[in-house]
Amino acid sequence: MSVSDGLADRDGVLRVLSAHLASAWASFDHPRPVEPEADPRLLERLGASLPPWPSDLQATLNDAVRILDASVSPSRPLFLAYVGSSGLETSVLASALAAAYDTNLATAAGAADLLDQQAVRWVAEFVGFPIGEGHFTSGGQVSNLTALLAAREQALPGSRENGVAGHRATVYCSEEAHHSIVRAVEAAGLGRRALRRIATDPQRRMRADALADALARDRADGCTPVAVVATAGTTLTGAVDPLDAIADVCERENVWLHIDGAYGLPAAATTAAGHWFSGLDRADSATIDAHKWLGMQKSCSVILMHRRGALRAAFGHEERYMLHEEDTANPVDRTFEYSRPFRSLRLWLSMRVHGAAQFRAWIESTLANSARLAAAVRAHPQFELLDEPMLSTVCFRHVPAGLPADQLNAHNERLARAIQQDGRIYLAPAALDDAVCLRVCFVNFRTTPDDVDAVLTVASELGNVLNV
Repeated sequence: MSVSDGLADRDGVLRVLSAHLASAWASFDHPRPVEPEADPRLLERLGASLPPWPSDLQATLNDAVRILDASVSPSRPLFLAYVGSSGLETSVLASALAAAYDTNLATAAGAADLLDQQAVRWVAEFVGFPIGEGHFTSGGQVSNLTALLAAREQALPGSRENGVAGHRATVYCSEEAHHSIVRAVEAAGLGRRALRRIATDPQRRMRADALADALARDRADGCTPVAVVATAGTTLTGAVDPLDAIADVCERENVWLHIDGAYGLPAAATTAAGHWFSGLDRADSATIDAHKWLGMQKSCSVILMHRRGALRAAFGHEERYMLHEEDTANPVDRTFEYSRPFRSLRLWLSMRVHGAAQFRAWIESTLANSARLAAAVRAHPQFELLDEPMLSTVCFRHVPAGLPADQLNAHNERLARAIQQDGRIYLAPAALDDAVCLRVCFVNFRTTPDDVDAVLTVASELGNVLNV
């Protein structure tokens, strides 16, 4: 098959692909009793060298489906490890359309630019952020770095040209913040030593008083605070920092406030958890990963900025191969990344088809699932809840009768591996202070209350076998 000729039977291939997608979607509706492994023939193909000649397209598609079916998918209702995505079907359709047109949002792209900005406004409206500007990025890491570079340019004007030599710049986040903040500080040229990890309260939230003390010490020592990063939904436990109290400190100190809400920010739209996000509207910027709790396929993150112009100040430029019209900027003048696929079409199409109310109800249902599991853990004599959930993450451990305390960590590590190998549920172990726990995160709209109840059933069954 010549690459320049296109597909000989487009309709036939699309019918085959449509059948594969329908089969995959149907398989996501219910948990699988066991996760299949790649068969020997498939493993042999995956070890083959570069193919010099064409292969049959439908046969190759069939191989691709078998590979995917033997892979871990967060779309399944009992994939409860990490903060995955539900993989909305509407988002799949949008991804296919966007890939077919291959629109590049680095330059003026006509109507796609308008849709992109509309989708940004919809995200901001959904969570209650006063939007000035923003755009879609390849992930939370890039969104957080984008915010930090904008904050750096505001705190140290000209730093994008002159660097930060001669300045003792500092950035502040909690002890529970995601490692992407560390990487962003490094990538921004500030150096890891510029990062101040602020102590947390018993709920694992940044202490505003400790933040104020750290800022005062650093200013007295000649440092220039660049940004404070509050977390709205920590990766480990789902804790939300006290945004209002932190905003008070940032306003007094005139420091940029960025909110890393990659995981948790969609819950700001709910009645059940919305109160945790008071103060969101006072932030200078916020990150939200639509490929987590909003169900889009990876990767699909959004950076929201309160003040229009902050992005162009950080990234604006002109090159001979990309000239500007009078008083206008190319989209790339507001982004860290150059080539940008049409990610926003996924969210735009999904929001139009399902509506904001359905997204809100789905997030509420996952919050109810976490509350259900936490209640079951509290009531079960063989399990211990290690942290009270604020959002949709539950950390607990198996504590079988008679097992010495110094063996609990090793037991729960073995139990997590046994659960993964069993295949009925997929969860992961995590370290919470000095305890190894089983960590479950509910972000999938396919997960039902019956699925929630299966978590302790499977964990108890396998845990008791290990303890014999």
